[in-house]
Amino acid sequence: MSDVTAPPRSTTSTSAPRARWPRRERWPRRERWAVAGLLALSTVPVLAGAIRVGELASGPAMTEANARFVSDPAPVVVHIISATVFSVLGAFQLMPTYRRRHLRRHRVTGRVVAPAGVVAALSGVWMTVFYATPVPDGVSLAVVRLVVGVAMAVFLVLGVRAAVRRDIRSHRGWMIRGYAIGVGAGTQVLTSVPLLLAEGSPTELLRTATMALGWLINAVVAEVIIRRGRMLRAGVISPVARGSLAQPR
Repeated sequence: MSDVTAPPRSTTSTSAPRARWPRRERWPRRERWAVAGLLALSTVPVLAGAIRVGELASGPAMTEANARFVSDPAPVVVHIISATVFSVLGAFQLMPTYRRRHLRRHRVTGRVVAPAGVVAALSGVWMTVFYATPVPDGVSLAVVRLVVGVAMAVFLVLGVRAAVRRDIRSHRGWMIRGYAIGVGAGTQVLTSVPLLLAEGSPTELLRTATMALGWLINAVVAEVIIRRGRMLRAGVISPVARGSLAQPR
């Protein structure tokens, strides 16, 4: 009786699990709502700016309301375009999941968003200084606009400087502060409409108060977001709370 040796078993198995591509990270619901909210906040200023640019392009008749824009349209057109780019693209730049998923795109887009924000801020300062002051605006509102415009430009420059130095924590904080000022026009719609409905024609003081309130609200919200992010990274917030905040939905 001959000794029969069994053939060696194949090392490959047809039932072996196939390698799977890593699952893409989903955007948390809170971030999707945040982007939608920021875009909605920018809707009225963006639409108003588009209407203004269209009006200037059509060669309108000069009136008391538009005389400063018709006589020198370049600054306001530059301001509208740069502010639109900054507010729309900046909404996505601030989302952590977007940065993690598209880091290269985030960096490339940042090279557009940050300069656009600085141009929007400085063109706003230019218009405040050199354009005629309309009624009911006055000196007090002009001072507020100058302070806010300079602060926005400084915040964005500091944010870019922090990014170059790889100080991402400071970069995030400065960019959030700059963006909060940049979308202040959207919040000012919400603070000004009740006054217009109640008073019809506001005084210089009330006009300044409602405009300043819009920027103040955004500044406070920005600081809350920055502080909360630092607490999450430092582990001050409990692990349970951190998990509920970070869990994608």
